[in-house]
Amino acid sequence: MDDEVRLRDVVEADLEVFLAQEHDPEAQRRSRFPARPRERFLTHWRTRILDDPDAYVQAVMVGDDLAGNIVAWTEGERRFIGYWFGREFWGRGIGTRALTLFLSQEKTRPLYADPFHGNTASVRLLERVGFQREGTVRHGEDEHVMLVLRD
Repeated sequence: MDDEVRLRDVVEADLEVFLAQEHDPEAQRRSRFPARPRERFLTHWRTRILDDPDAYVQAVMVGDDLAGNIVAWTEGERRFIGYWFGREFWGRGIGTRALTLFLSQEKTRPLYADPFHGNTASVRLLERVGFQREGTVRHGEDEHVMLVLRD
């Protein structure tokens, strides 16, 4: 398998792959993010991400395969980053390469991320690309690590 990582703009056809990735039970367990029903997922992506001029989103390609996505958005006074990769792309350095590419294009600093504290792979990935821990936040009953990239 070709592990060349590149970014490209998201196209409508990508959404079905992103939906399937979000519905992966192991990904849901690790992220503590519940999968949305198909129509709600598609509406969210079409209206809150793809049609939002403030959001910056890129599809992550590994060779000819769609591996996932990375998104930056503004929430209040903070710019956040989030990502989702299909399970078959985990543990191969793809996230590190993709985030490095994305961060060379998304120039806003500080940039925040708040993964579920139990998702140690995601926390390590963010730290590997320069994010630093700044405490914790709660989302519902779950504790999340607040990380920030300053330069």
